[in-house]
Amino acid sequence: MGKGKDCLVLEDGTVYRGSAFGANPPKALQLTGEIPTVRFAGEIVFNTGMTGYHEILTDPSYTGQMVMMTYPHGGNYGDDSAWSETGEEAGRDLREIKCSGFILRSLYTGPVPHGRETLDAFLKRENICGISGIDTRGLTLRLRDKGSCNGIIVTPEGEELSAEEKNAIDNYFKSLPSMEGANLIGEVGTGEACECELKDAVPAAVQTLTPIKEESAHIALLDCGLKANILREFQQLGCRVTLLPSTATAEEVKKTGAQALFLSNGPGDPAPLEAQTTLVKDLLGEMPILGICLGHQVISQALGAKTYKMKFGHHGCNHPVRDEVTGRVFVTSQNHGFAVDPESLPKGVNVRFVNANDGSVEGIEMPEKKVLCVQYHPEAAPGPVDSSWIFQAFLDTIKGA
Repeated sequence: MGKGKDCLVLEDGTVYRGSAFGANPPKALQLTGEIPTVRFAGEIVFNTGMTGYHEILTDPSYTGQMVMMTYPHGGNYGDDSAWSETGEEAGRDLREIKCSGFILRSLYTGPVPHGRETLDAFLKRENICGISGIDTRGLTLRLRDKGSCNGIIVTPEGEELSAEEKNAIDNYFKSLPSMEGANLIGEVGTGEACECELKDAVPAAVQTLTPIKEESAHIALLDCGLKANILREFQQLGCRVTLLPSTATAEEVKKTGAQALFLSNGPGDPAPLEAQTTLVKDLLGEMPILGICLGHQVISQALGAKTYKMKFGHHGCNHPVRDEVTGRVFVTSQNHGFAVDPESLPKGVNVRFVNANDGSVEGIEMPEKKVLCVQYHPEAAPGPVDSSWIFQAFLDTIKGA
């Protein structure tokens, strides 16, 4: 481990040696000139899931980030596009993999089941750089102690990075934006309004859900980087979904004739999303408003709350959440680096869900305005389905309007 020629370099100068896979990383000195079209840099976050690397790679919320898996082995069951969490992207030509790099301790290089491609081939096809042989335990502890940071994957000319190469890397880091203050939703999601049908939302290989024939609700879904399984869950409950680009106005939402507005998950910092926050403010009290992850944060901002960047965020499939109404604790899938400040929530807004580990806000409700939103991912993909009942709770909120 750590004996490869390639390097994962952190913005503080720390170097982890490993072996690149997927797309070839750039040479360090290339960073001073025209940089290749491969993705090799971003904020490093760690994910504690044992499986589900394909869903993680294709989750739009990881845009701009390099994902490191704490589970030591990756790639052993291959990749299949039928599992991808890439949402509807009408009017856009976007890659299937959304993150900017992948970090593993050990990469499986053997055969995979028929019809699937290897993890190496999948990253290569998507022009994403990966690196294995990394001390992921040590890097995880570093991120827990010091917080998330930017990193890049590069190949040195010689056995070690020269002073000139280190200088080029340092200068490149100065050009990399911080995740704090980053508005990334324009890079993901649909580019135009569209009606979603089950056959379009769910690949034939995984069409195991049978939607209710009678329409249960019509939802206008603001796509800030939608995960496909959110759409599947709504459609399995018989919902008609009109997908709207993240730039949609209140007037455009009303024109759909929808009964409720739903804000999806997505990447980046919620604080700069002024247009989306204004949209929610304009529709508060006019229709039920629901949301997941980034959607929860934007809704909270519209109600008057503030958000903040977490030290290293929550990324994984094993985060316990407590329902403050029932006292029940359930295990959730999570992926966020920002959270809502509970002290900033206005009167009349109730904290419905709390993270059982650190006490951070995991969901709020405001019955008076028909608002319900959660920070965690009840659609899982990957992860446990303990909280899938929240989709029915969303519908109950709509029906009670």
